[in-house]
Amino acid sequence: MPKSKRLLEMMMTVNRKRKFTVKELADEFGVSGRTILRDLQELSELGVPLYSEVGPHGGYHVLKERILPPIAFSEEEAVAIFFAIHALRHHTSLPFETESSSALNKFYQFMPPDIRDRIDQMKRRVDFVTPKRQASSPHLSMLLDAAIQQKVLLITYETRGQQSKREMQPIGIYTKNGLWYSPAYCYQHQDIRVFRCDRIHSVEQSASKPLDLRDIHLENRQIITVEDQDTVPLFAELTIEGVQACEAELWLASMLHVRQDGSGWLEGNVARRDILFFAKFLIGLGKEVTVQHSPEIIDGIKAYLAELINIYSQ
Repeated sequence: MPKSKRLLEMMMTVNRKRKFTVKELADEFGVSGRTILRDLQELSELGVPLYSEVGPHGGYHVLKERILPPIAFSEEEAVAIFFAIHALRHHTSLPFETESSSALNKFYQFMPPDIRDRIDQMKRRVDFVTPKRQASSPHLSMLLDAAIQQKVLLITYETRGQQSKREMQPIGIYTKNGLWYSPAYCYQHQDIRVFRCDRIHSVEQSASKPLDLRDIHLENRQIITVEDQDTVPLFAELTIEGVQACEAELWLASMLHVRQDGSGWLEGNVARRDILFFAKFLIGLGKEVTVQHSPEIIDGIKAYLAELINIYSQ
């Protein structure tokens, strides 16, 4: 086996094993232990984070931040990945801000000059606009890690100018209109609530036992949120423009239905405590929506409109 091929396969092998001995690699690749030691030295020089331990249970380990083996991208794939990362630059905060910047620099620096020239031209003609916000969300990485690792967090959260301590177990994080949100199980209210990440001022791991939320994620959490709660039915007809407005709302995905002509309807159950929230949203759609059920939601819309009229009639 040529040395270059052996080094590439060895890089993939040590990344997979994480812990190994020189003898194990020598047997697997059919070379001497001395050759393996030289190969491991070269892998270290290439950036593979290896360290060794002596003793009867010793051997080599790969540090947590492993170096992935080389991947061959086509020109179009490389450009697509570059712009996928480049599009994130408008966000004030990211859960992987340093890593995305580093990856973008690597992609750009190691591309051939003609592809770099093409990217430079495209950067002036392609953009993914996101409103720039002054508010920062410095705890995104911890929230995302807690969602993946099933951890309970103790946060300091600000609402209406007041700060309070909350225990929450994140389901995930998402961004909309330049702001970050984290749907999470709130131990104070004992159901799933959505937290504005820029209003989270401090985060630490809680000693509370986490719930089993492995099957709850961003796509199904709205359905689970209203299960076994006091709810009212919602049915509303949407114009084509109304459908387009609702498609931009991640939390409406389970309720939105679209016809072939582009029109559609909203159908589902709304927690009674969320009637005012839905009333405000539906008012914002104007004539692009016609609410047919339920009476509680229609009454909520009328009541809020009456409050607005009262403000401007004085």
